[in-house]
Amino acid sequence: MAVHPIWVLQWLSDDDLAAVTAAIGRAERNTSAEIRVHFDRRCPGDAVVAAVAVFERLAMHRTRRRNGVLVYVAPADRRMAVVGDSGVHERLGQRYWEELVSALRSHFGQGQPRQGLLTVVEALGRELGRHFPRGPDDANELTDEVSVDPGPPPPFPGRSSGPHGPGAGPFRTR
Repeated sequence: MAVHPIWVLQWLSDDDLAAVTAAIGRAERNTSAEIRVHFDRRCPGDAVVAAVAVFERLAMHRTRRRNGVLVYVAPADRRMAVVGDSGVHERLGQRYWEELVSALRSHFGQGQPRQGLLTVVEALGRELGRHFPRGPDDANELTDEVSVDPGPPPPFPGRSSGPHGPGAGPFRTR
């Protein structure tokens, strides 16, 4: 099991994260599609734009059938998105993604992030199974583990910003 930053553990325990990983595995048993869940510490801008960037960084666009789906969460900024590759988006559409995000927001707002993620992953598994049934030659192309962007490291003790102090770039000397 991965070691997660403290900020993630403020939202989900290690057991919660393991439950989400297991739910992804179960959801993918009946579909050729790939599901990932990703946490970013911050998302100051548009969650869909950030989710698309993460989708590409995780190489989700390189699946054989172009049927990956990313559930993106930046809880500190209350930003969430669900994005699918071209093959999935053509069949499910924007309205479906918005419904999933609404359900996820509702659960997070009620202090039930684990249940929200499980609900969304299970719904995705059912819907993807209808449109992209698993074939005999299908393989799990992407890990089921929840991915986390750890964000910048915390500042060193006694410094107000960054590892080199206020305004210092990474190669600057004092």
